Amino acid sequence: MSARTARGNVDLLSERLDPALVIPLDGLDELVAVLQQRGYRVIGPRARDGAIVYDDITGAADLPIGWGDEQDAGSYRLVRRADDARFGYAVGPHSWKQFLQPPHVRLWQAQRDGAPEAEPGPDRPLAFVGVRACDRHAIEIQDRVLLGGRYTDDDYAARRDGAFVVAVDCADPAGTCFCVSMDTGPGVDDGFDLALTELLDGEHRFLVRVGSERGAEVLSEVSCRDPEAEERSTREQIVAHAAERMGRELDTTGLRELLQDALEHPRWDEVAERCLTCGNCTMVCPTCFCTTVEDVTDVRGEHAERWRSWDTCFSLDHSYMHGGSVRAGGRSRYRQWLTHKLGTWWDQFGTSGCVGCGRCIAWCPVGIDITEEAAALRTPPSDGARP
Repeated sequence: MSARTARGNVDLLSERLDPALVIPLDGLDELVAVLQQRGYRVIGPRARDGAIVYDDITGAADLPIGWGDEQDAGSYRLVRRADDARFGYAVGPHSWKQFLQPPHVRLWQAQRDGAPEAEPGPDRPLAFVGVRACDRHAIEIQDRVLLGGRYTDDDYAARRDGAFVVAVDCADPAGTCFCVSMDTGPGVDDGFDLALTELLDGEHRFLVRVGSERGAEVLSEVSCRDPEAEERSTREQIVAHAAERMGRELDTTGLRELLQDALEHPRWDEVAERCLTCGNCTMVCPTCFCTTVEDVTDVRGEHAERWRSWDTCFSLDHSYMHGGSVRAGGRSRYRQWLTHKLGTWWDQFGTSGCVGCGRCIAWCPVGIDITEEAAALRTPPSDGARP
């Protein structure tokens, strides 16, 4: 396999409407090295603590080589694959939200006799390696929520600015996935700098599509070759096969209106009997964005800090107003989450708040299934039940 010169790669990519090249297995190490040399903090998937998590990586050896996953309602486990796929899993409990909107972040600090000092932004831009289509859409949704309104989130903007996205087509959806229903996958079509398709037939290699000028510049420093016709068609086959193997589906027809008319449906009582209101679903959700702010001081009152932390609409304090919590019971809190995620999110942001990743299903301790609950609301209440 010959390595093209940097200039040759850029020229080749600029001539194509659908620019794509093929890199060998070792090309992943080259890609990570190039990103590091360009000053990025490179983050990717790793197998750790019995799950696929996202963390800093220094090379392709850090990736979850040969690991897949099995997921169902309230169930997740890693399994060994019969090959050495680098991206042979679906999604784990982590999402890229934890780097763009961290669970805990200090906003400012101050001394008694000084002015508040804003927390400095990140010291280098982020590079995400292994972004699935569902998570790519989740980032786009958070951009709309935190950057697209009248007021922007400065901390999110600083982390998002310059972030480099290396996306990956999904070939092995989990039993909890329903991205096809949400039109968010399994293939990655836009919003990336580079997009990989892992090809495991014969030679282990990657078809790489370019989505930006800086993506072309980075790829120009990686060994690559022209794709063959069957390699392009293989990518289409992989995505189509994954789409046929979704573990779940969600009927979105008239869903927003359905939820508006089903606020007193008896199903809310049934799910409340199972829901622990633990907030796991909101913590693993890649689009949930609610936060709370807390001011803390030292015991002498000389130093103060303001911290922002993730919050959840399943907590009593989330809807607390003078006199008590607006949503005192689990029924009203689960109803708030589901109707907002699948319904009123459209009114606020012009999109659904769900990308079909299935994390909320797998990581719910009692296995509550958002697709099952939405389907149940389509069933008219039995005689004698509340409408």
